[in-house]
Amino acid sequence: MDISVVIPLYNEDESLPELFSWIKRVMEENKFTYEVIFVNDGSTDRSWDVINELHNQNPDTVHGIKFRRNYGKSPALYCGFDRAKGDVVITMDADLQDSPDEIPELYRMITQDGYDLVSGYKQKRYDPLSKTIPTKLFNATARKVSGIHNLHDFNCGLKAYRNEVIKHIEVYGEMHRYIPYLAKSAGFSKIGEKTVHHQARKFGKSKFMGLNRFVNGYLDLLSLWFLDSFGLKPMHVFGFIGTLMFIVGLLSVIVVGATKLYYLNNGYVHPLVTDSPYFYLALTMMILGTQLFVAGFLGELISRNAPERNNYQIEKEL
Repeated sequence: MDISVVIPLYNEDESLPELFSWIKRVMEENKFTYEVIFVNDGSTDRSWDVINELHNQNPDTVHGIKFRRNYGKSPALYCGFDRAKGDVVITMDADLQDSPDEIPELYRMITQDGYDLVSGYKQKRYDPLSKTIPTKLFNATARKVSGIHNLHDFNCGLKAYRNEVIKHIEVYGEMHRYIPYLAKSAGFSKIGEKTVHHQARKFGKSKFMGLNRFVNGYLDLLSLWFLDSFGLKPMHVFGFIGTLMFIVGLLSVIVVGATKLYYLNNGYVHPLVTDSPYFYLALTMMILGTQLFVAGFLGELISRNAPERNNYQIEKEL
């Protein structure tokens, strides 16, 4: 099979028939063998009924996965990737803002140019400023942290992958924003970008608005950077911090002791160090900061290795 198209969706019943018709036309014009995998992420509208109808009309090309509840985009992609059979896997959003006309060139870049992953770049966007400005700041930070400097839009839903890539990365939580970073960490370093057409939303409204989305994005980026840098060698960072704190503490004790002895030998009255409230504040902040950092890291490690981390309740499959 040439191409698998994985489409996560939540309450997009109005756009699905037009989207599939568009994909089908592009595939037939280019004589691709293909499948379309719709992942219904707990929709409360008629999305699953529409997917059923499309499957009945196209049983060999349309497949569906229905979650019992809303889990999020990353779990939807994880399950779609697990079932994808195409040599090239294309992901796109279901809201008709991603153009299926981009598929042939994305396919060519993977199969002929040898890219492991190609990410779309929506240079001209039809989103409100409340979404585009934070997105630009977020992408600038992601480029700096990940070291993938040629990508302008990490979170673009329109991407193409070699099948091997999606079988060797684990998309969980809200890590769909960082799939290029995950791929790079897994050893797939040939990552490219293609400028793609971004269309205004035709039906419904965006499901990815709000400040919480960007706060979570930065927290996920920090977690991913830390795990990529120190996940397999935590002693390098914890040992360094612990040693540094011990040396600074030892030097501080020596200075405090020497100062105390100097004042005593010269007959001066010197107040106790423990009389200062700043001593206790600094000590408390250091202890709490260290404990929180270690607790966060251990929690992330436990989460990554939990046997039930990717056990999503799938109600039906087509």
